[in-house]
Amino acid sequence: MAFIDELNIHAKAGRGGTGVVRWRREKFIDKGGPNGGDGGRGGNVLARAIRDVHVLAKYRHKKDFEAESGYEGEGGSRHGRSGNDLYIDLPLGSIITNQETGQVYRLEKEGQEELLLKGGNGGFGNEHFKGSTNVAPKEWTPGKDGEEADFKIELELFADIGLVGLPNAGKSSLLNALTNAEAKIGDYAFTTLDPNLGAFYGRIIADIPGLIEGASAGKGLGTKFLRHIKRTKMLLHLVSFENELTQAGGMMKVYKEIRNELKTYGDGLDEKEEVILLTKTDVVGDEKAIAKKKKEFEKLGRKVFTISLYDDESIKAFSDELAKIVE
Repeated sequence: MAFIDELNIHAKAGRGGTGVVRWRREKFIDKGGPNGGDGGRGGNVLARAIRDVHVLAKYRHKKDFEAESGYEGEGGSRHGRSGNDLYIDLPLGSIITNQETGQVYRLEKEGQEELLLKGGNGGFGNEHFKGSTNVAPKEWTPGKDGEEADFKIELELFADIGLVGLPNAGKSSLLNALTNAEAKIGDYAFTTLDPNLGAFYGRIIADIPGLIEGASAGKGLGTKFLRHIKRTKMLLHLVSFENELTQAGGMMKVYKEIRNELKTYGDGLDEKEEVILLTKTDVVGDEKAIAKKKKEFEKLGRKVFTISLYDDESIKAFSDELAKIVE
């Protein structure tokens, strides 16, 4: 299923039910008093947080939502039944903006519900108009319209571990190796156009699409993907040994470029716990060179690991260490 992290919808709460004109019928009384009931309230529109990041894709072809209207009043002074509330299920981490009022709702807890629109009140039946000078009222009123608005929905992923690094650093391959997520991979930049998710010992790992220098200003795939890192608890920063051979300044320069993008974007991204993973050791093959580069990165005060995705033993060793960290 396609991953969608932005959506615009139109929603309308239910209209209130109509009040009615009714008369009390009693034995031996030719014409009783008024007893027409009021209409029922229209249904509200609520957002509900669920743990399903793909649910927005279900709304690709459904952009209009409307709650049930209230039912008309009844005789015997009975109110009409209220319309059913409409619940719009949205992924945990959704930010909902009412385009009419500017009000913002954030879904930060599974099962959280937010009232977006109120249903209209029901109209008055003729009993409501009864008085000393109006003993047989025939007046009634229609129900009120429910509230209506356009909404913008943006998703900020909740994940335990966010994979970051330049395009083609090996993030999707690592996600597949650790979680069997079956993320698309390829030997070219921006293979990952949408975040991929996988489960790792009950924790969620998010493969964030590759960052490049200038991403915080919208370059490349831009800020769209930086926002997904905001709610990850820990960053796993991948730096490929290929960069040592192809990039001026080597791996450390590439690492610092990504760190600068995180800091420039703000929201505390550069302050998150970070583990560094030096990938594609197979392109070097020199154990001494690999160890030297690892020591260089360890001077940053981070936990540093090395891996080759062609080496099952190194994958197993790193997986075991990562499991200890997330515990």
